[in-house]
Parts: sequence; C-alpha cells; structure tokens
Amino acid sequence: MISIRRYLTQAVMGLVLMGALLSGLAAWLITKHELEEMFDAQLSQFGRIVTGMIDINMDSQDYQALADRLTQPGHAARFYSMEDSDDAGLVMDTHSVNTPRRFREEERLLSLGFWNSDLTPRMLSAEWNDKGPFPPPQKTGYRWVRYDNEEWRVFSIYDKEHGVWVSTGLRDDFQQELVNKILLGNSIPFLLILPLLGIALWWVIRRGLRPIDNLSAEVSRRYHQDLTPIEQDPPRELTGLRDSLNAFIERLRMALDRERRFTADAAHELRTPLAALKIHLDNARASEQDHQSSLDKARQGIERLQRVVDQLLTLARVERTPHRQLDVVDLYPIASELAGEMWPLAGRRRQQLEMSGLSSLELRADPTELGVLLRNLLDNALRYTPDGGTVTLHLDRANGQPMIQVIDDGPGVPDESLEKITERFHRANQRMTGSGLGLSIVKQLTQRQKATLAIDNRQPHGLIVTVIWPALQPS
Repeated sequence: MISIRRYLTQAVMGLVLMGALLSGLAAWLITKHELEEMFDAQLSQFGRIVTGMIDINMDSQDYQALADRLTQPGHAARFYSMEDSDDAGLVMDTHSVNTPRRFREEERLLSLGFWNSDLTPRMLSAEWNDKGPFPPPQKTGYRWVRYDNEEWRVFSIYDKEHGVWVSTGLRDDFQQELVNKILLGNSIPFLLILPLLGIALWWVIRRGLRPIDNLSAEVSRRYHQDLTPIEQDPPRELTGLRDSLNAFIERLRMALDRERRFTADAAHELRTPLAALKIHLDNARASEQDHQSSLDKARQGIERLQRVVDQLLTLARVERTPHRQLDVVDLYPIASELAGEMWPLAGRRRQQLEMSGLSSLELRADPTELGVLLRNLLDNALRYTPDGGTVTLHLDRANGQPMIQVIDDGPGVPDESLEKITERFHRANQRMTGSGLGLSIVKQLTQRQKATLAIDNRQPHGLIVTVIWPALQPS
C-alpha cells in the first residue's frame, strides 16, 4: 500500500460506484417488474372496456371506428371477412373518418384485435396486420407473443354473448423505453454529482488522516537525544500507536541509560586492574629483591582483567542474542559436566563442590544459555566461599516446577544489598576479586528462560541462590 489516502479514496469511490451499479440494477429489475404488473392491469382493464362496448348489431364500420378511437387514430386497420358479411378483404381508409388525434407518439405501440369464435380474424389494428394477421388468442389471460420480430404483451378475453375474442396488446419497446427513461432520469443527477462527491470524499479522508501527519511531524522534528514521551492527544484510533511509541521510547531510554552506565562502569572496572598491573610491573622492574611478589600480584591483576573482559563479552552476547526456541532438556548431565570442569578450581582452595537431589530434572530452556547460567552461579559461589568451604548444587522440584539451588557457606550478603546484588558491577564484598557481572548475567538468562531468581542469606552464614522454571506442560 503506497498511500493510505489514495487507497481510501479509491476504495470508497469504488464502493460508491459498485453500490450505485447494484442499486441501478435492483431499481431496473424492480421497476420492470412493477411496470409489467401495472401494464398488465391496464391491458386487462382496456380489454374489458372494449368487450363492454361491443354490440350485437355492430358492423364492420362500427368495429373500424371503435378500433381507431381506442388505439391508433390516423392509421389504417384491416377488416377481415365474416360469415354474414360481404366486405371480405376490404381495407378501410381511416383518414376519412373523423377520429381524434394521437396525443402521444407511444400510442402507436398499443394495438387491438377481434377474432371470431373459430379464431379467424375479424379486424386487426394496423400494427397487427402489416406482416400478416396477428396470432389468434389461445386462452383467456396474459401471454407473450412474438410478431414481426417484436415482443408483445397481450391480454385476451372471450365475449360469449357475441362470440368474439378480444385481444389488447402493448409492444415491449414501450415498457423498456419507460424503464430506461426512469433509470436515466435517476442516474443523471448522480453522475453529475459524482465529481463533487469524489472531491468531498478526498477532503474528508485528508482531514481524517491529518492526525497521522501531525503525529509523524512531531516524531520527525525531534532531536535524536529527545526521548521524552509524546504528549499529543490523538483520536481514539491512534491512541494505541501513541502509547506504543511512548513505550518504545521508554524502552529505548532505559536501554541507552544501561549502555551509558555499562560503558562508564566497564571503563572504571578496566581502568582499576590496568593501573594496578602497571604499578606492580613498575615495582618488579625497580626492585631487585622483591620482584617475585610484584609479578605475582601483576598476574592476579591480569587474571582479574581477563575475567572482567570475559564477563563483559558474555553479557554483551546475552543481551544481543535474539530469543531462541526453548527445548526440553535434562539439567543433570549439564550440571555434572560443569561440576567436573570447575572441580580443579575448587581443589586449589580445598573447597568441596557437591551435587544433591534428583538425578534427572527436565525443564524447558536453551541448553547453551543454561550452561552459562550454571557456570556463573557456581563460579560466583566458589569465589565468595572461603578456603575449605563447601558449595552445593541441589536439584529438586517445588510444586511440580523444576528448581535448582546453589548453596555456599561464604560470608553472605548484607540485607540492604540483596536487591542490588544483581546489578552490573555491584559487589557486596569489595575485598573479593570479581567483576560484579556474574549475577547480572544470571538475572538476564533467567528472564530469557521465563524463570524466577531468588537470592537469600542462610544461617549462620552463606548464600542460597534459587532458580525456578515453569512446570512442563503434558504433551
């Protein structure tokens, strides 16, 4: 659709024209039917009047005068032979008869005929004898008759008293012409007003779409850093669009704020280990006796720097990766493999890394993201657990929902920091070496997998991190 305005104008005009055509067709059919009934009634009435005017003593001249007065004045009607008449084959010149003039040209389309009881013609109007005698009546009532390549609507009645058939007929041209005139008379005003109607429709549609133009103009005039909500009060149909734009602007503002904080925090986190690394290397180069200690500290700084970079890359990858289809996976094999990979890290500090609970736990998640989530939980627990401590990965179900708990016996988190611990670069214990990104990554991944994350202190000390996934629906 290139233009809504053009589409609506063309569509509405097309519907108007289609409606006019359908209305015209319906009017034509209805008018034709109504006229047929009206003309049938007139033919019937005309035939009964003519029958009532017949007298037993009427001769050919009387029939001629009656036909001329009732049908076509000024035209010749043909008189056919009768058993008791010697006027066979006589053609009467009606111009010598004092007959009334024709008031309407359409009167020539009305004809009249008389037949004897044996259906031999007695007298026919001019229109019914030019190409031979008009077909005789077959029965009383209405019928369609084709004569001289024309259709005639005929009403026939039999006068038993005088032994005469009387037929009155109207050529179909008259009815069709009248219907066409009625339709043309109704159509001409519509055709004349159609251009004005098109202009009015174009103006109404243009005015109706003006709020869209105003909304587009307001958005296009904005500076790229202007993320304030749209305050325009549009019509009801555009309220949803305005609210959607405002919601998008709000999400964009929050994303940009997160990126700014992320950039500032990342710069600070990277600057600190780099500065410390430079100091330790300078000390190692300046000191000839204690350079080993300085090199060890420099190595620790490099490890911290490497961890910060790895976590930053992981967080960026999680935030920019589109949501993928979640599959049903068994958590136990993934947890066992990760525990085996992290066992050396726990062994260097004489820590115990244990697994407990179920030996099979199915849930709906992305396997790769699930591995990243578990790795960050275990790494965070091992890092904050003192030497010789214990970290437990517990697999269970809570009210039918898959659940894991990572339990450590570290120092725990101050109560006032529990709500902030999942924020980026937030470390509850500043004495521990960490990037402050592990739990932030865990929070992002739980949201992507439609799971819930809960962090609580345990007694007498330590931390419990619980992740619960939605229950699997039976297939």
